[in-house]
Amino acid sequence: MSTDTVLMQALVYLLASVIAVPIAKRAGLGSVLGYLIAGAAIGPFALHLVGNQADVMRFAEFGVVILLFLIGLEVRPALLWSMRAAIFGLGAAQLIGIGLCIAAAAMALGLDWRHAAAIGAILAMSSTAIVLQTLDEKGLRRGAVGSAAFGVLLFQDLSVIPLLVLLPMLAVVPVVAVAGADGGLHGWWHALAVLAAVLAIVAGGRYLIGPIFRFIAATRLREIYTATALLLVIGVTALMQLVGMSPALGAFLAGVMLAENEFRRELEADIEPFRGLLLGLFFITVGASLDFGLLMRHPVLILALTLGLMAIKAVAMSGIARAFRMPWGDARTVGVALCQGGEFAFVLVGFVVGAGVLTSELGRMLNAVVAVSMVLTPLVFLLHERFGQGNAEVSTAAVPDAFDETADVIIAGFGRFGQIAGRLIAANGFRTSLLDVSVSQIELLRRFGRRIHYGDATRLDLLRAAGAEKARLLVIAIDDREKALELVETAKQYFPQLTILARAWDRRHAYELLDRGADVVERETFEGGLALGRIGLQRLGLRANQALRAANLFRRQDRRLFDELMPLRDDEDGFILASRQSQATLDQLLSAELQESVTSDRDRGWDTSSVAEEMRDAAE
Repeated sequence: MSTDTVLMQALVYLLASVIAVPIAKRAGLGSVLGYLIAGAAIGPFALHLVGNQADVMRFAEFGVVILLFLIGLEVRPALLWSMRAAIFGLGAAQLIGIGLCIAAAAMALGLDWRHAAAIGAILAMSSTAIVLQTLDEKGLRRGAVGSAAFGVLLFQDLSVIPLLVLLPMLAVVPVVAVAGADGGLHGWWHALAVLAAVLAIVAGGRYLIGPIFRFIAATRLREIYTATALLLVIGVTALMQLVGMSPALGAFLAGVMLAENEFRRELEADIEPFRGLLLGLFFITVGASLDFGLLMRHPVLILALTLGLMAIKAVAMSGIARAFRMPWGDARTVGVALCQGGEFAFVLVGFVVGAGVLTSELGRMLNAVVAVSMVLTPLVFLLHERFGQGNAEVSTAAVPDAFDETADVIIAGFGRFGQIAGRLIAANGFRTSLLDVSVSQIELLRRFGRRIHYGDATRLDLLRAAGAEKARLLVIAIDDREKALELVETAKQYFPQLTILARAWDRRHAYELLDRGADVVERETFEGGLALGRIGLQRLGLRANQALRAANLFRRQDRRLFDELMPLRDDEDGFILASRQSQATLDQLLSAELQESVTSDRDRGWDTSSVAEEMRDAAE
């Protein structure tokens, strides 16, 4: 393929996605359907702007590998344990129960049991992208419906790996392996090679990846970090292909091995754009490969099969959810949400056709049914909302957000300053999400049991991953002056609901932070220096109440001076002159206060009303 051809195809793919996907999103159909529509429009059965999709599909399927790697990153033991009933109970029941129902229907239509079993397993899958997006739009992600749906979807994602191993066994004409010279040695060597590859991935993820990423992170070169993340996924994929196994298996295992690693957040943020782009390309190629001739030849059959599939899945899923003691309203909503075919159906159909389990004609029919079911899902959900819920017992109780951690407070920078603020906030029952770029600091804090993630908080994607869209507070305690200013700007622009508390290096930095949009600033050494000065006054002979009054007076005057000098911050001479005048005023006030406290009997005790009043004033 020439360079000109590659550039023209890239132009066509990008133009189609840029036009179709935003329109589909605005129409409430979702990005996945937008990509499918774009592919169908440019494919050989419509505008014929692109030709054979085989070469592009091989490249695009790497998006599925990256998706499985990211799914592996989410499979943390704590998540699995907290959602064990939804994942391994409801999820397993859904896959087995609905798979059997679809297989029985396929056999009733006259298909061989092997074909029926493969079709049942494939069509039992649902669309993660469509379901989660729809539940988000309807405000159901964090309720009982969202928890149940996510558990089912996660189990489906996990089941892809064993399905890739088991489905080829259903081939009507099994592929006969070439034996070694001894008649069986080749098979044993292959099994040992697979075992060695899996052990290498597990050991590498546990013992090698951490030190490698710490070394790369120390360079502070973002592009090298991104290159290393991609190298990890591609290397694991190549290793699994070398031993004749599914690349998706290796990618998933690598993700699981890094699920508890401190670099997980940064890895997700670095790889996510590639996942989205490649999956988008994957869906475009699927759309382009849809056989419109088949749809035109059998429109009634395909529509009937699609509606039958959606009805079977909705009714069976509702019954299964009800068997797990969900209220009827929630059970029906879960059934409708999961009634379509899924993204992985396209992968599995291509896989089983290549393995000789299904014919290519039957594979094209299944792809058409899955695509049409995905297109109809938003309409079906809309009809369910309008006519199907009735007096449904819709649960709005909050449940743990299994797809990502939610936090009340995000703390960017967990050094000596951020730790004090973070520990105080966490000790009062608020959830915190902690980010830092110091590898040594992260290692030290993790030894003390602190869960802290490596990552540059100025990155918008990483802020989103840390929960900035739902958090209430952002504490900026990073050591880099310019990065702090950049972070304030980013947070203010994209997350206006956040209250931003920022650490300032000095007075001028505090002014800059306020100009960029920070709500509150605190100079990093001010309160510590003031407290030490108060103790010094006591050691020099002043009574505790006198030292406290002096410190409170100094704090009030400094804050007043801070506000007065803000208009003069760019006028060097005026700023210095006003500072000197204020310092002279402060000296006079402190001297007068000391003289009055010595000559009067005021505040001989400690907890007097006047001291308490001044402490309240200082707090304000």
